[in-house]
Amino acid sequence: VVYTQSEILQREVYLFERLDSPNREPMKHLKAICFLRPTKENVELLVQELRRPKYSVYFIYFSNVISKSDVKALAEADEQEVVAEVQEFYGDYIAVNPHVFSLNLLGCCRGRSWDPAQLSRTTQGLTALLLSLKKCPMIRYQLSSEPAKRLAECVKQVITKEYELFDFRRTEVPPLLLILDRSDDAITPLLNQWTYQAMVHELLGINNNRIDLSRVPGISKDLREVVLSAENDEFYANNMYLNFAEIGTNIKNLMEDFQRRKPKEQQKLESIADMKAFVENYPQFKKMSGTVSKHVTVVGELSRLVAERNLLEVSEVEQELACQSDHSSALQSVRRLLQSPRVSELDAARLVMLYALRYERHGSSGLPALLEELRGRGGTDRYRKLVSAVVEYGGKRVRGSDLFSPKDAVAITKQFLKGLKGIENVYTQHQPLLQETLDQLIKGKLKDSQYPYLGPNTLRDRPQDIIVFLIGGATYEEALAVFNLNRSNPGVRIVLGGTTIHNTRR
Repeated sequence: VVYTQSEILQREVYLFERLDSPNREPMKHLKAICFLRPTKENVELLVQELRRPKYSVYFIYFSNVISKSDVKALAEADEQEVVAEVQEFYGDYIAVNPHVFSLNLLGCCRGRSWDPAQLSRTTQGLTALLLSLKKCPMIRYQLSSEPAKRLAECVKQVITKEYELFDFRRTEVPPLLLILDRSDDAITPLLNQWTYQAMVHELLGINNNRIDLSRVPGISKDLREVVLSAENDEFYANNMYLNFAEIGTNIKNLMEDFQRRKPKEQQKLESIADMKAFVENYPQFKKMSGTVSKHVTVVGELSRLVAERNLLEVSEVEQELACQSDHSSALQSVRRLLQSPRVSELDAARLVMLYALRYERHGSSGLPALLEELRGRGGTDRYRKLVSAVVEYGGKRVRGSDLFSPKDAVAITKQFLKGLKGIENVYTQHQPLLQETLDQLIKGKLKDSQYPYLGPNTLRDRPQDIIVFLIGGATYEEALAVFNLNRSNPGVRIVLGGTTIHNTRR
């Protein structure tokens, strides 16, 4: 995620090996740089390596705090004195976007409580993030969530224990770490998306900035897996948050621009200067040609899936479920789509899940009938179980916040006006709950009774440096909301993290 192969080669690093790969050849003429998580397994592997070193000298970097006893074990193994240095370089998390990070952990809780191994991994990831950004924050957490409180306490413990590491220059307003629970808003990860990055993740899946296109009909060999990273792909950086309709126009412009720059077939390379110009422009041309073919392929595949799975219609009903409150109209719409052969099984199940979350306690709930229809479609009970699991996970009983109804007169008016203006886009009416939580936080209006501080101190001023972490995973729709909040609130910096980045399948 951090480096491309060519960037690393420019740094004169010519060989990549995993520490655990067997039968590595000794190459005494090479120096080794080891970048490792400080886990028991890694320390053990490193001990084995140092007993029989394969390279001339070792520079060891751990991505997090390493214990004294582990360092001692390494020193004892280093009989040949090949270790030049051991450092802590805090990077024990995955940087996804400039303001988004993930820990790549799927399924961090068992029922309503932490899986202990995942709790410790999450604590490590969060403390490494704080150390790398040089922040010693105040901590607030979501009161309705036991896991949020546990994580807040664990992070606080590490800060107290490693107080020397966390002794950063004080800022006027201390940074704030806000810990939330995904179960408060199980709606957001279940919606189809219409901005580029979120849509790619929803329909194709992004793993460490890589996308698997091997299932695309007639895909060429070199496009089976592509990288989408804003750092070295200008088109992606400029388009990742735009709507799908705009992407279509921009890709057309990109193509035309490319056609214009294409070296003419019959271009005469007569003088040395001609050849020199051709060779100098060729790498940019090659890079551009790679970018063009990549995005044309990705956007083409997204369009194909939207048509094949009838996603415009599906998405309109999802938005109706998430944002409106007309039960009988919603029920009719869901029924209609469940009967359509063009709607995929995943989308049918997703609609029933959204319906179940939205109208869980409605007097005339159509849920039993919808579940029957789901079963009739797929002939299995698998999705039935999923629907009840989703309600158990994020239903009314669990939520600490009011996910659906507008809170006050102002919000109701806003919603009414939004309806009047004709929503700019029916497919993007939904705002994740996080948007409102952060909005309240920035204005200094987030209730202490629902999001208490850990410990006696509270923030007197409005927060400026905010790290918000979602236990159970964040989404790219929330990443977009944070991007917009950062843009519209100068002086406020928000970083969003999650145990993972979800799409509906995840």
